[in-house]
Amino acid sequence: MKSKEIASSQKLPKNNTPKQSSKLISDVTSLIKLRVLIANVLPVFVGFWLALYFNDRSFAEHWGLFLLTMAGGTFIMAGALILNNWYDADIDKVMERTKGRPTVTGNFSLKAVLNAGIATSVIGFILLLFTTMEATLYGVIGWFTYVVLYSMWSKRRYTLNTVIGSVSGAVTPLIGWAALDTAIHPVPIVLFLLLFIWQIPHTFAIAIKKYDEYKAAGVAMLPVVHGIAITKRQMLIYITCLLPLPFLLYPLGIVFIVISSLLTIGWIVLCVRGFFIEDNWKWAHMNFLYSVNYLNILFFLMVILTSPLFGN
Repeated sequence: MKSKEIASSQKLPKNNTPKQSSKLISDVTSLIKLRVLIANVLPVFVGFWLALYFNDRSFAEHWGLFLLTMAGGTFIMAGALILNNWYDADIDKVMERTKGRPTVTGNFSLKAVLNAGIATSVIGFILLLFTTMEATLYGVIGWFTYVVLYSMWSKRRYTLNTVIGSVSGAVTPLIGWAALDTAIHPVPIVLFLLLFIWQIPHTFAIAIKKYDEYKAAGVAMLPVVHGIAITKRQMLIYITCLLPLPFLLYPLGIVFIVISSLLTIGWIVLCVRGFFIEDNWKWAHMNFLYSVNYLNILFFLMVILTSPLFGN
């Protein structure tokens, strides 16, 4: 008996390090909203890539500038998203999809999250200052719009919060382009308009999907305040506004114009179907998926059609 007791007492405690590390990674990715962050970093890359192409410059000669631009843009956006989590901790407790965030579970203190958001943002601004003042200015505009005008001011008060928030996502290609050359150019301006308009029906689709959660949290999303029917009509208007944009990017070629136009028409058809079906959640989910793929395909096309693969 004694030998068994001695052997038992000598057993090492279970190692929970892997589980703890996994939880920490999960909390960090939730805090920076990793998927949203990646979706916003992609246009920075596209903006930089197209600036190289239209200014006839080599990527090999500007890879250092590219790394600074991508790192600076990523840190600024991550900082803004962290601060959004910090400010929204109270309503995140109410919404089912956000209850697992570390600001709600208490895994990270709100003070620590606030400090992390500020520090990450400052690092991003410093990095962008090593590119150009214009790129930094667009970073400031995006950060201020998202953190102050959207998160702290309009999100809980006005249905225009979606329009205001769309500005922050739309400046991302301007950051990438302006790091290399001034963004006062037709192509980055059209990219800004594309992202600005695209975000509104994309966000409306999410708002319809999460209607009950936004209503419980008191967030002034359009379907909560004015109804789903009005939101559907607004979506159709904004999606239709995307139709002329590919023609303004005619330097990318006829292939881009045709494919992007067909994608927009397909989205319009999907949107119109919403007036004749009763399952709003399923319809909104289909619009959400379509919108994500729509934008990714367009950006992919822009890069491919201006790459050496097409003799460029």
